[in-house]
Amino acid sequence: MKIAIIIGSIRLGRQSHRVAHYLEQQLTDSRQETDLIDLAETPLPLLEERVGLHPELPQTALDLSRRLYAADAVILVTPEYHGSFSGVLKNALDYFYAEFSRKAIGVAAVSAGKMGGINASNHLQHVILSMGAFPLPSKLLVPEIYGAFNERHDLVNEQTSKNARKFLDDFLWLAGAIADRKKAATVNA
Repeated sequence: MKIAIIIGSIRLGRQSHRVAHYLEQQLTDSRQETDLIDLAETPLPLLEERVGLHPELPQTALDLSRRLYAADAVILVTPEYHGSFSGVLKNALDYFYAEFSRKAIGVAAVSAGKMGGINASNHLQHVILSMGAFPLPSKLLVPEIYGAFNERHDLVNEQTSKNARKFLDDFLWLAGAIADRKKAATVNA
């Protein structure tokens, strides 16, 4: 399967990118194809209109649309800001609809505190349903992000490592089940 991972933070000094890179490595190690989409490197202007409806869509949005269509499933990685997910991620998600339709979407949220981005992840699951996608019921929550990785960017928090393994197992199972269902529907059509 091809899995897109979206880093939903562009803030200076951000930490959520560490989780995205960790997940990318774990997926690559398990022989999954990944596409890491860093919104800091792929900036989108404030939404004027969605893909397919805007008369002069920015090239960045067209490129991102193509990459998201190619993905079988998506993982969204976000910090928690003011009790929700990041504005830059919301802006990016608002550009797309069909690109997410009927895909498994996993959520990884981080925070500096002990709650690990629970509010951000809950809000994102509602948005995922509104996009016509399937949110993974389990979430990867990374509390105290500043101590979760060492200076070499290795994950050092054993509980977070254990949670990440379960999250990826659940995510790959759901993504695989949806992919199998899509193939069966195509064959029977």
